[in-house]
Amino acid sequence: MGWPYIGETLQLYSQDPNIFFLTKQKRYGEIFKTHILGCPCVMLASPEAAKFVLVTQSHLFKPTYPKSKEKMIGPYALFFHQGEYHTRLRKLVQNSLSPETIRKLIPDIEDLAVSASESWAASEQVINTYYEMKKFSFDVGILSIFGHLDKVYRDKLKENYQIVDKGYNSFPTNIPGTAYHKALQARKRLNQILSEIICERKEKKLVEKDLLGHLLNFKDEKGETLTEEQIADNIIGVLFAAQDTTASILTWILKFLHDDPKLLEAVKAEQLAIYEANDEGRRPLTWAQTRNMPLTYRVVLESLRMASIISFTFREAVVDVEYKGYLIPKGWKVMPLFRNIHHNPEFFSDPHDFDPSRFEVAPKPNTFMPFGNGVHSCPGNELAKLEALILIHHLITKFRWEVVGSQSGIQYGPFPVPQQGLPARFWKESSTPFQDVSP
Repeated sequence: MGWPYIGETLQLYSQDPNIFFLTKQKRYGEIFKTHILGCPCVMLASPEAAKFVLVTQSHLFKPTYPKSKEKMIGPYALFFHQGEYHTRLRKLVQNSLSPETIRKLIPDIEDLAVSASESWAASEQVINTYYEMKKFSFDVGILSIFGHLDKVYRDKLKENYQIVDKGYNSFPTNIPGTAYHKALQARKRLNQILSEIICERKEKKLVEKDLLGHLLNFKDEKGETLTEEQIADNIIGVLFAAQDTTASILTWILKFLHDDPKLLEAVKAEQLAIYEANDEGRRPLTWAQTRNMPLTYRVVLESLRMASIISFTFREAVVDVEYKGYLIPKGWKVMPLFRNIHHNPEFFSDPHDFDPSRFEVAPKPNTFMPFGNGVHSCPGNELAKLEALILIHHLITKFRWEVVGSQSGIQYGPFPVPQQGLPARFWKESSTPFQDVSP
């Protein structure tokens, strides 16, 4: 359990978390305990244990986050709850992010993907791929929540959200000048901006099918609606869930494709066939076309497995629970280790090799959980995959890119991304790559 109070927190955060968890697993097996972030924790590294906690006995484990993070997003956000409130809210969010709804967003996501790619190429500069992907995924998140939002509101939301984002993983010291304090102030401003947007939509009596529309139109069996605070917290929650994780996986996809020229050419051939069928990109992608990109889709799945953006999830035992002869005491944190499962050679042969062909056959149940599992799995997973497929289509058919320097390492902030956010240059397919003019 490590040192008193601090436990093994320093070991976890001073080294690659993969090494920390795998070392523990090799020494103690698939169930072991530790003490991190001030809490005693049980780590579970088997598919059966993950299913036990997240699906079959999920009522015995509640989602749990540090209070500082809960305050930042908002206490009414979907992923801080379970029971009736969670079920209702999840249904609303799922409906607004269902395939039937997001298929209508394809032309708009295409516009964002083309606009972003063109700006990267036009800059003629080395860009931080992860940082640019964060901007792209934020814009897609705004689109799914508000539809076509006025630019003034969009810019205000972005400016304040970025301050919240910076403070989210900072040390929670509420002293003026600290990143955490600035983030709390920005979070209050976000509430005011959202209140204005809600007020305007109510005045115009607009009935939209986006997330805000679903939240505003909700009434329970007693005729009660959601409060503005509940709506705001869930909008911020969805934005939070939509940005960093999606940006991370998009960055990894570009790295994996860049590192395997043969695979890149095969994906390009698949996408060019669609591009030519669409009159060389003059017609928009269709939903059916995004559903028929088998190789590209396998690349997305293998990137999700390899990168395992969400390495684990936090739950808390609400009662004493026994699992396979082990007692999990009430109040202890329980962490299913998705990364360990995704990188286990029992389930994925040569797990450290990037091999999309492994997804030609469906993985065994509960061995592949990039979006979690059970009632708290990510409701936006279809949107995340759709924006990845659309961005790849446009990047691969119209642009080229090269990674600058040998970026082989991984940095955690907190999600794993290639070193320095994958510095890269982009250029249009028709033009020549830039000469390196750095001194």
